[in-house]
Amino acid sequence: MQLDNRAQTLLKALVERYIADGQPVGSRALSKISGLELSPATIRNIMADLEEMGFVASPHTSAGRVPTPRGYRMFVDTLLTVEPIDESALESKMQTRLQPNSQQKIITNAAQVLSSLSHFAGVVLSPRRESIFQQIEFLRLSEKRILLVIVSPNGDVQNRLLLTDVDYSPAKLVQAANYINQHYGGLSLDDVRLRLQGELRKLRDDMTWLMQAAVEAGSDAMNDNSDEVVISGERNLLSVTDLSSNMDSLRKLFDMFEQKTGLMQLLDISGKATGVQIFIGGESQLVPMDEMSVVTAPYEVNGKIVGTLGVIGPTRMAYERVIPIVNITAKLLSNALSQS
Repeated sequence: MQLDNRAQTLLKALVERYIADGQPVGSRALSKISGLELSPATIRNIMADLEEMGFVASPHTSAGRVPTPRGYRMFVDTLLTVEPIDESALESKMQTRLQPNSQQKIITNAAQVLSSLSHFAGVVLSPRRESIFQQIEFLRLSEKRILLVIVSPNGDVQNRLLLTDVDYSPAKLVQAANYINQHYGGLSLDDVRLRLQGELRKLRDDMTWLMQAAVEAGSDAMNDNSDEVVISGERNLLSVTDLSSNMDSLRKLFDMFEQKTGLMQLLDISGKATGVQIFIGGESQLVPMDEMSVVTAPYEVNGKIVGTLGVIGPTRMAYERVIPIVNITAKLLSNALSQS
């Protein structure tokens, strides 16, 4: 919805003042801080229009107004001015924490950097494992139990138990493994799945199930990562009144941290876009609270997007400060992981 210049200026002034002090903003204050030469009556009329359009709301306890999630969205999309920062100073401060090291250590440090600089919670979605395999083996454990062994190109080994309806002989298991390794070794399991759809018709029925099961179980094994979401600084949010003002809000907040499912969905979605994304509470089922926002950015390894990181904080956050923190951390994490 389009707003004229006066309405945009007043909404921008209201959001900035509310972010700064957390108090409802009245017409008299807006008259002083907006820079517009408007009468208090004109300002009240414009604010009434903004309220009717859903950009601001009037708390029962005050004559002033506060921004709604829709008002924050308009602010961050069209009105926000990200002030220039000393990127070199910020980068040098962060680089000591993101030196090329083990991947998990770099990921953990990145979450800690985001938390310490923003004073909120930092979160990183770890890179998904490549589902490329070098070779597989089938080991017969008992009559209808087979151990699937998947070896990746870098030597990682994953195991999965297959329960079958057929008693496969060791010779048939070797034959099936040899076929997969010879024809598909070095490919991703997703590519193998697509190719098998057409090629399995040429194989004997007793091998069809075994190979399909190997691909499905192998994909699960290669993508299994219990530390997929790394979170740092959750306790910082306990001191944010907007988020910790009642037990129901706290419960929703820490349920999200504990279960991680919704958080993973949100980070996964934001990884499909480029640049910084801002998720404002109340806009999506992925953000469980109206009072919470998530600022995210994807990061890369050797030019390929592999994960997402971000800051979780109150809707009333200083976006002009948090956005460059998230953006620069994503760039430095990309560099560190590409070098490690």
